[in-house]
Amino acid sequence: MRRGKPEVRVIPPDGRYNSVTLQTVIQHILKKGKKSLATNLMYGAMDIIAEQTKKDPLEVFDTAMKNVSPAMEVRPRRVGGATYQVPMEVTTERRTTLAIRWILGAARERSGRSFSEKLANELIDAHNETGNAIRKRDETHKMAEANRAFSHYRV
Repeated sequence: MRRGKPEVRVIPPDGRYNSVTLQTVIQHILKKGKKSLATNLMYGAMDIIAEQTKKDPLEVFDTAMKNVSPAMEVRPRRVGGATYQVPMEVTTERRTTLAIRWILGAARERSGRSFSEKLANELIDAHNETGNAIRKRDETHKMAEANRAFSHYRV
């Protein structure tokens, strides 16, 4: 078992928008260590958002992240040989991680030309409370609501 919690790494903000969350998304896009490519893809998506919505792309990005992040989720809990799905609140770090994971997953599944366009369209949809990432969040909330009877098994 682990003796203590590992120290949390401090993530420096990105260069263009000075946002830590945006830098975290860039890190999640990263594949095979190609950070410059991931950065170009993210900034390309932000440029497309600015072009399509005529709004501040960072504002659209932040509201999309806020809309996708879940408030409740279910976690399995073993009690006397039975496993119950117990609804629990989600911590802020996990909220952003899940939101990033769902947005990038939905963007990768989309059909389209470039990844920048797919990501931009998914962020715009999340901003407007539509799209696959929002559907994933709603599924998570429905699951937590359905298992509310087991909430007294909280850890």
